[in-house]
Amino acid sequence: MKALIQRVKEAKVYVEEKMVAEIGGGLVIFLGISKDDTSKDIDYLVSKVINLRIFEDEKGKFNYSLLEEKGEVLIVSQFTLYGDCRNGRRPDFTKAASKDKAKKLYLEFIQRIKKENLRVAEGIFQARMLVDIHNDGPVTISLES
Repeated sequence: MKALIQRVKEAKVYVEEKMVAEIGGGLVIFLGISKDDTSKDIDYLVSKVINLRIFEDEKGKFNYSLLEEKGEVLIVSQFTLYGDCRNGRRPDFTKAASKDKAKKLYLEFIQRIKKENLRVAEGIFQARMLVDIHNDGPVTISLES
């Protein structure tokens, strides 16, 4: 399981020119799920994401986590994180989970984040989305279980 996280001032998701989700300050999580992932991968990534100290203190040092900041979360499924570009010119997505497995684990990930008493918004699984992100820093971190 892969998560590309961005610290944001705000973010919105649009589907067919209609806004379907938005958050204020917090994290956007692009979540990629592989065919080998399980609930254990979710446990690892949820713990890492909510406790990762990437929010600044009064001196500008990364000292606060999402939980401490009480930040908001926008979760967007992103199978393209499993695009293998080592051979040829077109990404190979054979390591990405099947649609059914990916949706199940994506929804489980969302529920686990919600259990942390954070405000959670989400994209629409398998929709073509426009994600409007105001990256803060910019801070972008790649995590993998």
